[in-house]
Amino acid sequence: MSIVSELKEKVLAGGQAGKEEAMRLQAEPLEELAAAANELREHFCGNKFDLCTIVNGKCGGCSEDCRYCAQSVHYHTACEESYPLLPAEELLRQAKYNDERGVLRYSVVTSGRALPDREVDQACEAIREIRRVTGIQVCVSFGLLKEEQFRKLREAGVSRVHCNLETSERFFPKVCTTHTFEEKRETLKAARRAGLSVCSGGIMGLGETMDDRIDMALAVRELGVKSIPVNLLNPIKGTPFEKNRILTNEELCRIIAVFRFLVPDGNIRLAGGRGLLGDKGEKCFRSGANAAISGDMLTTAGITVETDMKLTKRLGYEVRLGNE
Repeated sequence: MSIVSELKEKVLAGGQAGKEEAMRLQAEPLEELAAAANELREHFCGNKFDLCTIVNGKCGGCSEDCRYCAQSVHYHTACEESYPLLPAEELLRQAKYNDERGVLRYSVVTSGRALPDREVDQACEAIREIRRVTGIQVCVSFGLLKEEQFRKLREAGVSRVHCNLETSERFFPKVCTTHTFEEKRETLKAARRAGLSVCSGGIMGLGETMDDRIDMALAVRELGVKSIPVNLLNPIKGTPFEKNRILTNEELCRIIAVFRFLVPDGNIRLAGGRGLLGDKGEKCFRSGANAAISGDMLTTAGITVETDMKLTKRLGYEVRLGNE
């Protein structure tokens, strides 16, 4: 029996794949690995496809030096747009637009280390109105907030918090120096303590190794994360990573498949950079992925909700909220 079959049976029986097993797994033939990962997805998640959209709720002027980001003040990029938190009317308009198109979760993402208290209160007002007039779930990505701020947001109607770990703890200092991996981990813990579900993943193609990717997946698993965004780096001119090689579709499928073995009941979510793939992620959705961010990303174009709805139907998925 191959290591792929052996590990698949172990996970199906309720066992858990570890670091050494995952490292062995990632070297196996892709076709067998992807097929097994898809079996695990079907067993643990059925045909549910968790589709969400994001809005750039506050843009530009970010103090942090994340080396992939067009919004950082440390780099000179083509992204010159900068504005404060969008007014409640605009956040509501976009929430209604997505709700009418069958999107089940809407995430407000803001630039900066952490949204200040004044803007957290402003966001709470908008979220209360969104929850009052739509059926859409609300997620927020407001940076390194504290538990008290998360409690306010939960009371306003937020159900999920997003904060990417980005990569392994070991590689993180090569990605960002203005905050730490541990601060991100503590942010996720604070959100959980406040009664919110959490969403956390990373960016593939920063210069990390497969070892780093697996360690990141294990870190989010340890935190109980069930929504795991997998971003493909889109090298932005003017950032330190502008010359990084874009990973191939096959490389991303392999990463997705290994993540499925590590978090078999999770929503492994194709996120930023999906438009760089010729098939818009279809092979990945046959390799264990079962969720996506649709529509535009923060500073780059994405894939329309209408296109994704057609894709999910063709693949036999049903758009529903996934495991929390």
